[in-house]
Amino acid sequence: MENTLICVLVISIFFSCFVSQSHAGNKQIQALDNLYKTKRSADSTIDTSHIELPRNVTRDIVLLSQDGLKKKDRISNFPGQPFVKFDQYGGYVTVNESAGRAFYYYFVEAETSKQHLPLLLWLNGGPGCSSLAYGAMQELGPFRVNSDGKTLYRNKFAWNHAANVLFVESPAGVGFSYSNTSLDFNKCGDASTAADNYVFLLNWLERFPEYKDRDFYISGESYAGHYVPQLAQTILHYNKMANKTLIHLKGILIGNAVINDETDNLGMYQYFGSHALISDETSAQIRKYCDFSQNATTRSAECNKATDDANRNLDNIDIYNIYAPICLNPNLTSSPKPTSHVVDPCSEYYTYAYMNRADVQEAIHANVTKLDHAWELCSDVIRHWHDSPSTIIPLLREFMENNLRVWIFSGDTDGRVPITSTKYSINTMNLPIKTSWHPWSYQGEVAGFVQAYEGDLTLATVLGAGHQVPSYKSKNSLALVSHFLTGEALGNSRI
Repeated sequence: MENTLICVLVISIFFSCFVSQSHAGNKQIQALDNLYKTKRSADSTIDTSHIELPRNVTRDIVLLSQDGLKKKDRISNFPGQPFVKFDQYGGYVTVNESAGRAFYYYFVEAETSKQHLPLLLWLNGGPGCSSLAYGAMQELGPFRVNSDGKTLYRNKFAWNHAANVLFVESPAGVGFSYSNTSLDFNKCGDASTAADNYVFLLNWLERFPEYKDRDFYISGESYAGHYVPQLAQTILHYNKMANKTLIHLKGILIGNAVINDETDNLGMYQYFGSHALISDETSAQIRKYCDFSQNATTRSAECNKATDDANRNLDNIDIYNIYAPICLNPNLTSSPKPTSHVVDPCSEYYTYAYMNRADVQEAIHANVTKLDHAWELCSDVIRHWHDSPSTIIPLLREFMENNLRVWIFSGDTDGRVPITSTKYSINTMNLPIKTSWHPWSYQGEVAGFVQAYEGDLTLATVLGAGHQVPSYKSKNSLALVSHFLTGEALGNSRI
């Protein structure tokens, strides 16, 4: 009884802190906002220089014995889950033995035809946010958490209808992933995350050798607009160094992608203005006085005043979906609320409560080292980000030259990394248009708009979806990823 009271008290304290510290209760917003503020500050120590070749991790790559670990990692059931027929696994993969650094992963095999469907990796961004928290439990995974914080319900449109889906919490310090070397948490950044993700993949494929020759795709959203391309670049680099295909990478898919700082910021404020979230006067002041280019070392007082005015207007709006309700009551319920395929605005709280249950952690083989902190949706352990290039655009060009499929999709009600930002970013590439802007449809209804470019780059919107597209439009997002994986163009304007 005493332990239960302590647990309830801890969760209650977390909830009260969470509400007071976040815009509409979304920790991903905090993580991305904090990074942008740091990058723009005059005394920033974040390296924003252009991407170079991947850091040499050859000496750090150790393929450890994986004998028997796949069987050990099999999850019989999540506590409170409904019956399913597919296999699921969870456990740790060591990425640096000497530092004691290991990543937690969750893997869900396809509902049917798992032997023939590709392997798809999903990464959430932040930086520092958990792919288990968001991708797996609130977006495209097979389950979502009920409002009681102890039972699960099925996501009928989970992406394991189209692929075998792998989630990993990276870098160390995110979610259940850990390092026994505390200095690691002060050295996190884009380059080290890509290097560790690559080592993770090589060792994971040793544990699951049946996927070694399978077509492989990388997907993610938000700041994974950095993670996904940099991991893809690392894979291409080491395939070329080895003069053979170590990982069968075929393409990348990124939603509401952070890919180019200047246009990301410019497009965000223009989206606010065009959607009547800020005044015409404030919008005009931002256009006149704000320079979001990498060369701008300081921001004028006029720019700061205008952006402050804009931000005040957004205090009580979830800018990850400007039309969505915010969470007003984060308390758990004694019995589950009726479920919906549109994510509950309080689902972060349900997920937090569920993942911090001892029976859940035991069932999914997590927290084996008994961390000295609670599992969080976005890391409180990582306090410094070392490097974050101002643009990822050169990597997209590199992938197109190497015949990789590149798709970028955008939920069109996201105000944080909106469609205006993404269109501006892609326009900087000056690509020839293969198929001009047109609606795509699913089951007789317009699901979004799409434009394809020469070189196998596609930009697609998902109508009425926020930043976390599979949360808001799960059926249409499954249709989109299915087309991406097969390479089939999204439908034309004729319904």
